[in-house]
Amino acid sequence: MAEKELQFEEALQRLEAVVEKLEAGNVPLDAALSYYEEGVSLIRLCNEKIDAAQQRVEAVRKTDKGFTTEPFGGEKA
Repeated sequence: MAEKELQFEEALQRLEAVVEKLEAGNVPLDAALSYYEEGVSLIRLCNEKIDAAQQRVEAVRKTDKGFTTEPFGGEKA
């Protein structure tokens, strides 16, 4: 895969292309294994990016004193 760090959307698009090639069923075994390994790497990358995004999202809560924010999922920092 490319040397540069992929953005989430790029990784997802590449993963979809890999899945399409594997689903076509006309890929030689060695190539299929390569695609499979690439797909696993892309899934890990996408999951890492989703986890990082969730950690950055804050929920806005209305209180009697106005508005406050807290980490995604209601976890206290």
